Amino acid sequence: MLSFKNSRTLRRLACLALALAGAAVHAAVPIEHWTLPSGAKVYLAATDALPIVDVQIDFDAGSRRDPPAQSGLAGVTAGMVEKGIRANGSDPAMDQNALGEAWADLGASFDASAGSDRMSFSLRTLSEPTLLGKAVHLAAREIGEPAFPEDVWQRERERLNASIREANTKPATLAARTFSQDVYGDHPYGLDTTEATLARIDTAAMRQRYEQLIQPCRAKLSIVGAVTRSQAESIANTLLSRLPTPAGGCAALPPVPEVAPLAAAKDERLPFDSAQAHVWIGQPGYARRDPDHFALTVGNYILGGGGFVSRLTEEVREKRGLAYSVYSTFSPGLHAGSFRIGFQTRPDQAAEAVKVSREVIARFVAEGPTAAELKAAKDNLIGGFPLLLDSNRKLLGNVSNIAWNDLPLDYLETWTARVNAITAADVKAAFARKLQPDRMVTVVVGGKP
Repeated sequence: MLSFKNSRTLRRLACLALALAGAAVHAAVPIEHWTLPSGAKVYLAATDALPIVDVQIDFDAGSRRDPPAQSGLAGVTAGMVEKGIRANGSDPAMDQNALGEAWADLGASFDASAGSDRMSFSLRTLSEPTLLGKAVHLAAREIGEPAFPEDVWQRERERLNASIREANTKPATLAARTFSQDVYGDHPYGLDTTEATLARIDTAAMRQRYEQLIQPCRAKLSIVGAVTRSQAESIANTLLSRLPTPAGGCAALPPVPEVAPLAAAKDERLPFDSAQAHVWIGQPGYARRDPDHFALTVGNYILGGGGFVSRLTEEVREKRGLAYSVYSTFSPGLHAGSFRIGFQTRPDQAAEAVKVSREVIARFVAEGPTAAELKAAKDNLIGGFPLLLDSNRKLLGNVSNIAWNDLPLDYLETWTARVNAITAADVKAAFARKLQPDRMVTVVVGGKP
């Protein structure tokens, strides 16, 4: 048992190390990859710049695998992992408060979350052997022995219902929901978590889903920090050791259909008594594995991802004063995530702002960027690349991106060269392949009926 004095010391050391973690700058760290006997895949970026170890474990258990009637199951299951663990042998049961105190005493942190594609578990701890071992042991218990307490779920569901009711009073919520439903149709990316879908979720459904999808053979572990390969392998094995191994092997999960392209444009104008109209324009974009990724990244910086130097900002804000901020973005995933343009404007200016935005995207798809725009975009992206690697946590995000999307292990080492090789013709061709300005969804929420 740690004494109170030792506990305070550990917390101070952890805070110091974590503060320094934001200041360390990493060069392109070589990434090692291997597969454990369980079938789990490990990706290691060993760096001793700080006495910290960061781990992320990803499973194909995101919301794309939610039953439509139980939309939100992935997210609430991940949230409930942190609400308590059951007893196992000499290890006692622990509720959420006990877990919080245990992590604080270790000067470490653990988190579970779920997005559209994956459910993720993350661990951050000091690399001092005793603390590291205890943190990995506790994380393994949270991953492998979640209690899913029914009484806690009842309270959590009421909290989520209150949040949903509050969100439904805001125009941004209505705009995002309508846009997703129009862009994705029946695809799981377009599912919406509601009070009705939460009412159909119980802890039995969480346990069943967890047992089916959270298995060692389905894990991808990304590890960054001051550890050797042998230490990383020990960490990976321990973290997965309390998960059951299926007797019949790792059965393939059912395929999820791809996002269907839009057949025609759709224009939705939804009245809402608000000072600003919320506008989203877009369509299905591309999957992360698409070879056009770099050309689309460079092109989108020019179109609307580059802030005040983008074409959309120039035409919509600077020349006409129709919006304070306007942006464009791609959201690639395992399937074609959305491309969207977004901004807020006065309701009486919405029609003009939509018209100008559509003209900008149509012209960009038809003509591509200028030589000056291309050079400025590449200079900015390449110049900012070190900021993507300037902490353990950021490096972990990049390593997990490589692991999840099966990207080459030298992805970070070749990133700047890949960006620098993009030509104006590459950008024009990629945008022509991916975007159809005459078949986009337009959602405007705002203005009185």
